[in-house]
This record gives sequence, structure tokens and C-alpha cells, in this order.
Amino acid sequence: MPENHPSADIYADDLVVGEKYELGHHTVTEEEVVDFASKWDPQPFHIDSAAAASHGFGGLIASGLHTLAIYQRLTVLRVDGRWKAIAGRKIQEAIFVRPVRPNDVLTGSMVITEVSLDDRARGRVTTTAELVNSEGDLVLTVTAVVFLHSRPR
Repeated sequence: MPENHPSADIYADDLVVGEKYELGHHTVTEEEVVDFASKWDPQPFHIDSAAAASHGFGGLIASGLHTLAIYQRLTVLRVDGRWKAIAGRKIQEAIFVRPVRPNDVLTGSMVITEVSLDDRARGRVTTTAELVNSEGDLVLTVTAVVFLHSRPR
């Protein structure tokens, strides 16, 4: 967490374009990959090791939606939990650069790219984020827009 945010609550007007947040890490397990995909994206290369071995990816891979969910969790635990959030506005872009596999350790970072305050006591904040795997290879990039409360006057 950047040191220039000593208080527990972070408002839109506290954020600075270019500010970077480290999001921590998450270890992806095979059980997690299969469980998530069984519920939300039950394609063979996400849920069946034997079927996945003969698929073009050469083994089980996490659903892209699962990868986005990991990004969201890391963001909330490290950043959004302190932000005075109103709501997410949109995921402007998500690029799945390479597959996420069981036993990958995903590490994330996020940069503030735009802060626009309005007269309704809120700010529109745009961020870009990335997740890399255990080898440091980029697996996901995300550009997202959220609304945050402005600091009380």
C-alpha cells in the first residue's frame, strides 16, 4: 500500500495518477480450478485432466473468468477494502495473455491511470492491472473503472 495513504479510508481525491499498488499473490490449486469451472465454465480443458491433456493447452487451465475472480479478490483484499467505493462501473478491457495452470502463483499490481472528480461527491477512477505467474510471465491485463466517494468537505 502506498505510504501516502496513512488513514484507513481512501477517497477518490486521495488517489494520484501513476500511483502503483502491489496486490499480493494467490496460489492456484487444481482443486480450485476444477471447482470453479465445474460451477461456472464446465469446459473439458478446465475440469477433466485426461481431456485437457489432449487439448491444445496440454493440460488443465483455469477459466479466464476464474483468473478475473482472482484479480478481483487480490484487488479487494489489498486496495478496495480501504477505498470508499460506490460501485464498479466497467471492465474496459481484459486480455488473457497466457493460460493459468494449477500450482501457478499469481502476483498482481495495479496503477491509477485516471481520476476524475464530479460535482456529485464522487470520483471516476480508472486503473490498469496485471497478473503474472510464478515465472514472471504476464497472464492477465485489466483496465477497470470504478466510482469512489470524494472526501467529505
